[in-house]
Amino acid sequence: MTNSHQTNKQKVIGLLPAGGYATRISPLPVSKELYPIGFRHVEEGGSLRPKVVCHYLLEKMQLAGIEQAFFILRAGKWDIPAYFRDGTMLKMNLGYLIMNLPYGVPYTLDQAYPFVQDSLVALGFPDILFQPDDAYVQLLARQATTQADVVLGLFPTNQPQKAGMVDFDTTGRVQLIVEKPHETDLRYMWGIAVWTPTFTQFMHEYIVVIESGKVRSEAADSLPPQSEIPIGDVIQAAIYKGLRVEAEVFPQGSYLDIGTPDDLVRAVRDFSVEV
Repeated sequence: MTNSHQTNKQKVIGLLPAGGYATRISPLPVSKELYPIGFRHVEEGGSLRPKVVCHYLLEKMQLAGIEQAFFILRAGKWDIPAYFRDGTMLKMNLGYLIMNLPYGVPYTLDQAYPFVQDSLVALGFPDILFQPDDAYVQLLARQATTQADVVLGLFPTNQPQKAGMVDFDTTGRVQLIVEKPHETDLRYMWGIAVWTPTFTQFMHEYIVVIESGKVRSEAADSLPPQSEIPIGDVIQAAIYKGLRVEAEVFPQGSYLDIGTPDDLVRAVRDFSVEV
């Protein structure tokens, strides 16, 4: 399938990290990524069916000409492949990988390294609802024009304590990412991203270095407790190393994480009329 919205000739693969436990809204009858939010038309007679939250993300990837995507799961979330199967529902090619180390999104994404190391990557979080629909179209267009190593999609937020806040200059060059600050003058958070094999390799090597340090600590019997590494920290490290990171800003955009009770209620309410 060829999509005219595809702005890069290089193959683009979607990555959807789905390793979380959804503890803030548990217990749930399904994986959080499959929670029904609104409805969709099905071809057979145009009748309605429930639309799960990550379906919206996959549609936005598909709009940008992305034909292949991987969910990266923790063991036990077998309902996701059982639901989407090979991707025929979306006319996409979907695959499923199992995460290894539970130390945060970079580790989860690195499970896909052998499969994406020569491709452009489009990152999206499958428990998020965002606008505009053509966000990935715009990110890929910017990357094709500027040849940036990473392009971040930025959304306005009034909850910086929950997000990776981004400082960027008038040309869109990202200067700094601040993870979940209690107070800040920054207005925009990043929520989606596109990156090149250069950043995929950088993240892989970054994790290798961390793991080799852990081995040395274990040898000295002084291994500190492992904490999760935000992917924003890896992007910031890439900036320090000279990789080009740019921002595509959506001033009128929206970004809603269904991972808290209040936001889940809001999502169900706001999307209940969309068919």
